[in-house]
Amino acid sequence: MGLFKKIGNALKKTKEAFSRKIDELLSHGEIDDELFDDLTDILISCDIGVKSSVEIVEELRSEAHAKKVRTAEGVKTLLKEIIARYFEDAPQIEIKYPAIITIIGVNGVGKTTTIGKLANYFKSEKKSVTLVAGDTFRAAASSQLAEWAARTKTRIIKHAEGADAGAVVFDGITSAKANQTDVLLVDTAGRLHTKTNLMAELKKIEKIEDREYPEANKYNFIVLDATTGQNALSQISAFSEYAKIDGIILTKLDGTAKGGVIIAIEKEYKLPVVFVGTGEGVNDIEEFSPKAFVEELY
Repeated sequence: MGLFKKIGNALKKTKEAFSRKIDELLSHGEIDDELFDDLTDILISCDIGVKSSVEIVEELRSEAHAKKVRTAEGVKTLLKEIIARYFEDAPQIEIKYPAIITIIGVNGVGKTTTIGKLANYFKSEKKSVTLVAGDTFRAAASSQLAEWAARTKTRIIKHAEGADAGAVVFDGITSAKANQTDVLLVDTAGRLHTKTNLMAELKKIEKIEDREYPEANKYNFIVLDATTGQNALSQISAFSEYAKIDGIILTKLDGTAKGGVIIAIEKEYKLPVVFVGTGEGVNDIEEFSPKAFVEELY
């Protein structure tokens, strides 16, 4: 199955909600102020958020007036063009090797599963991979990651539960350098901004990575659950106070109609979505394609 089709399938619920509402609105309405007000409500209902929805529609209204757009199809085309521009503003990431990819995020978003899928993805790209079980806080986190390591036939560096996460990362880097590993995938404990000790741990991990492997290309990816909608934005805000966020991995995109949150993320934070989860299988993770996403909206 091609990338375009996989993202299209994952966006099915979002597309059904978004497309149906827009088609209903534009099928029997004149291109007037009331229509634009109703369109704002539709965007909000699709989890694009109040602020982003209002600004998008104001931009649409202004451009439609300037370009003398008078048809429903013209409005739909112009809306896609505006949304596409937000993705152009976010710098796209090309992962360079050797790479340290540190995975951060709150509990329950699917970080460990995502790491397992990423291991499989990079190995399919003919890259050598090592997993680092840096979540020493949650019971059974290391054993869960070890199961993914066995499933994907990937090396793993882990310590006992309760060990110092920085020490595990140190050993992971030592191993990666000795084995000339292409990709080091670092798991971290799920945390909320209220857990200041765990947030401080992120800074410690970042310092160890910089000090011990300065020549590596380092990426911090935050994992967000697409089903949480606008709550994903507050998670980005909270984590960005403690760690540099380079990109986003969006999980459970196939199980929600809230995929519109991607638009709000790109518009408000200009952070690239790097990967998306498109199902529950080990192969169900894909590089995000802004073009495919916009084309599949409606």
